[in-house]
Amino acid sequence: MTTEKSNPRVGSISWFDLTVKDAPGVRDFYREVVGWGVDVLSMGEYDDYCMKEPGSGKTVAGVCHDRGPNTNLPPQWIIYITVENLDKSIERCKALGGKVIDGPRMSGRKPFCVIQDPAGAVAALVQA
Repeated sequence: MTTEKSNPRVGSISWFDLTVKDAPGVRDFYREVVGWGVDVLSMGEYDDYCMKEPGSGKTVAGVCHDRGPNTNLPPQWIIYITVENLDKSIERCKALGGKVIDGPRMSGRKPFCVIQDPAGAVAALVQA
């Protein structure tokens, strides 16, 4: 998923999501607090949620269950940063003191991974 309809630019933040145990409860929290609408995204045995901007209906973020492949993800908002070459970015991350905490794996048609920088902050890198 991406917040931009065309291909996101390298270096841009292309998506935001949150993975938690109580996805329906957190979904409802953000519906009430910020006014987001919701589209259901079937994951087979359960649903995740695409959160929609009030007024425009533009999809702006995801709220996901910490099930299946998402069990390793921390319960925090994760930004997805578009990179030109995921493998090279992973190598640089590790060389500079960061680590990969999940992936690489596929989301839709794009490979991504979740990294932790040397300060402990978490972000995802997604292939352009």
